[in-house]
Amino acid sequence: MQKIKIAQIGFTHEHAAGKINSLEKMPDVYEIAGVVNDLGINLPPDYLTDVDAPFRKYKMLALEEVLTDPEIRAVTVEVPNNELVALAIECAKNGKAIHMDKPAGVDLDLYKKLLDICKEKKLPFQMGFMFRGNPAFQFCIKAIRQKWIGEAISIEADMNHAYGGETYQKYIARFTGGLMFNLGCHLIDFIVAAMGQPENVTGFLRSAPGDPENIKNNCLAVLEYHNAFAVVSSCSRQKNCTQSRLIRIVGTNGTIIFSPIERFDGKSVVIEMDLMEDMGYPAGKHTISFPVQSDRYAGQLSELAEMIRGEKESVYPFEHDLLVHKVTLAASGYIDWKNKGE
Repeated sequence: MQKIKIAQIGFTHEHAAGKINSLEKMPDVYEIAGVVNDLGINLPPDYLTDVDAPFRKYKMLALEEVLTDPEIRAVTVEVPNNELVALAIECAKNGKAIHMDKPAGVDLDLYKKLLDICKEKKLPFQMGFMFRGNPAFQFCIKAIRQKWIGEAISIEADMNHAYGGETYQKYIARFTGGLMFNLGCHLIDFIVAAMGQPENVTGFLRSAPGDPENIKNNCLAVLEYHNAFAVVSSCSRQKNCTQSRLIRIVGTNGTIIFSPIERFDGKSVVIEMDLMEDMGYPAGKHTISFPVQSDRYAGQLSELAEMIRGEKESVYPFEHDLLVHKVTLAASGYIDWKNKGE
């Protein structure tokens, strides 16, 4: 099987190191052509002033080299959040398959332009939402869609953490949508995949106690469905909580709870599911362990290769990606759902 030549554009995104590490673990699938140093072409986070260690082993490519080299068939776009879409558009115009990190900027029309170009050119496009390759989340999507827990009543999901110190708080201050924009989007992608388009979306953006008002690092959003609610929360001042992030799903036939929601310590993510009546599983309590994950993005990048080779289509169509970003922008206060979210 011929390897796919791929380049990474940027290393200043928070997930950039994880992405290149995943590609390194797939030498039979991808040939890494090199990395574009985006320190000189973007507004990087304050804590990045030099080429980060995971990237120094690679050839540093000019952006134009990547765009014009016909042998480079795919790119991972890993520049700062608000600059992802504009660079991805240039890649799409030049016929590159794209894995682009989250979130898709603050300009919904510009993001739609990117998706339209990819659709017109039949280019594989993939958003880097980190739970798409998580088997526990995929199980929950199936359980909700197939009504194993009955009709959904509520979903509670959090992305709380305490990493990054004061530098991270200053970084979040760059986004008026705060942590809901930066992290909540991962959970919104999951909820929309499971529940579809909400009827209304409301965001509550606050600063954590003791922080300046311009740092929206204590956020909550409510997605309203006809007979259900989904609540997403994210705070960057909750100590010792990254491993206690929680998903709690309630339906008319039962519940699903799991925490931690991902782990890479050689142990399984474990779901507790309790059903009142037989539905998908027998009635009663079930403890379900999932295959141990050693890599967050390998599944996605493997799927991208299959898309490039024409072996499959994405399970996340362009329409889903656009809807997720509409919901994210509404939850983050950038747009009003009633006016823009039809």
